[in-house]
Amino acid sequence: MNNSIPGICRSFACTLVIGTLPFATSAFASSTEWPASGKPVTIVAPFSAGSGADGLVRRLAQQVNRQTGVPVIVENKPGASTTIGADAVARAKPDGYTLLYTYVLTHAQNPHLFKSLSYDAFKDFTPILKVVDSATILAVNNTAPFGSTQELIEYARQHPGKLNYGSYNVGSTAHLNSEILMRNTGIDAVHIPYKGSADALVGLLSGDIHFAFVDTATAVNQARAGKLRLFGTATDERLKVLPDLPTLSEQGIQGLDVVGWQAIFAPGGVPEELAEQIAGVFRRALREPEVTESFESQGVQVSGTGPKEFAGIVRRDYEHWGQIIKALDLKLDR
Repeated sequence: MNNSIPGICRSFACTLVIGTLPFATSAFASSTEWPASGKPVTIVAPFSAGSGADGLVRRLAQQVNRQTGVPVIVENKPGASTTIGADAVARAKPDGYTLLYTYVLTHAQNPHLFKSLSYDAFKDFTPILKVVDSATILAVNNTAPFGSTQELIEYARQHPGKLNYGSYNVGSTAHLNSEILMRNTGIDAVHIPYKGSADALVGLLSGDIHFAFVDTATAVNQARAGKLRLFGTATDERLKVLPDLPTLSEQGIQGLDVVGWQAIFAPGGVPEELAEQIAGVFRRALREPEVTESFESQGVQVSGTGPKEFAGIVRRDYEHWGQIIKALDLKLDR
């Protein structure tokens, strides 16, 4: 039996209200059907406050407020592999005033990991905008007894079952990438799942876990602070923000060349014209130079892909991750 995974191509709630600013551009707000003047927009974030993705969506919400004058609320609803927050949006009125900011897990991975979900990844959501392309990076604590990917692999082979790895959600990209790493290198390590990326980072920094695939923003910031060592990117090419860090594919490990995304969805049934309007407002905010620079300094690549094209990307990634999860024989609710 071939145990390798082929390199397939690519609640607690924390709420932030970005208040109406006096210098907002009233002409823009009044000339646009969405958002209506004075009507708040709620963005549900199905992950913990303080995470890398949380920082990005809050920065984006702030910019939308500045440009439209409309209050934007970011509401954290973490838990259950993003399904709690996703379900809340799936049940919301499809008027564009309740949105979901999430990552690939919600729509491309969860449907294959769970026998049943409270939402349908396609029927219950309208793709709006792919905000950024994102990735994970293999990282270790500075006190770890290995200094490279190969040393980590050799150590794990010599000490089977003695290393722990963490992830921010069971079934997340961080979890799946670790499973692929183990399967494709023949090592064995114990999975320690956390409630969110902030908790997983604490575990990694404290030494409770020995390695993890962390999001680019966290990896870059912690490496700059001298708290983590970065071994390789799970991407198809090197990151602009870390040009000297080789990909794991370059290091001979196949199957870890998948770029993820963070994106905005609306409830299912949003009319095409409204979806394009919402995408346009967020794209305008996203492409402000200070926002783009802020995002890309954290290792993510600004996208701005709109509803129609993004819908195709969601379907493609759904099929892609389905093949990987089937090969791993991984189910979360057997």
